[in-house]
Amino acid sequence: MRSPVVFVVALFLSSFAFAASKPHVITFGKPMQVKLFLGPSENHTVEINIRSLFVDTKLREFTTGDPHDVTDRLFVVRRAFRINDGLPTEPRKPPKWLWQLGGWLLVDRSTGRVTQLVLPEFDPFYSDVAWYRDYAAYCGINENATKVFAVVTAIGRKKPILRRELAAATNGPHRDSECDVPTWERNPAKVTFNPKNAQKLTFTLPDRSVAVLPAGEEESSKEQ
Repeated sequence: MRSPVVFVVALFLSSFAFAASKPHVITFGKPMQVKLFLGPSENHTVEINIRSLFVDTKLREFTTGDPHDVTDRLFVVRRAFRINDGLPTEPRKPPKWLWQLGGWLLVDRSTGRVTQLVLPEFDPFYSDVAWYRDYAAYCGINENATKVFAVVTAIGRKKPILRRELAAATNGPHRDSECDVPTWERNPAKVTFNPKNAQKLTFTLPDRSVAVLPAGEEESSKEQ
């Protein structure tokens, strides 16, 4: 006959296992149109659609654009956020919220974890990412906003697979002032960059293997 202590421990472990295996529910809210302010003086606006990202009915982030499925478990989506534009000399209530474009989020459907991806030299305004599998291709801008780079990176890598200078940055007033969105092809897997002030560049991936790595890990690769 089992002792009461053994029974309680078994019940606790079974409850813990059930809670650990409980699936998470990832949902998006209804699209909401907001204004994005552009230019050095922020005197130009464009309309963008924002959606809330919920994990188990809890609001985690705001997003914009369509998500990209990396695997049946992982997907990425562009982040949007509000920033308070109020000055210290202005009344603090209500805050003066301005919508801004952020980076990209990695969402794990099985764990409910939402992680901000670190994309090398990604510019929130000019960089328009084209995804293929777990690869991101985009035109990056250096910290001084003087040069445009062709960048290809993969989720979980510390260093980009490709980082090649394309042209001098123009810092134009439009989001596509530096580059059009890169285009992917398969067999072989390759991506073409179309900068506005330089010749187009086509880069072929070193191999077709895909290994989505945990954050902080890295696998070796060679640039062609």
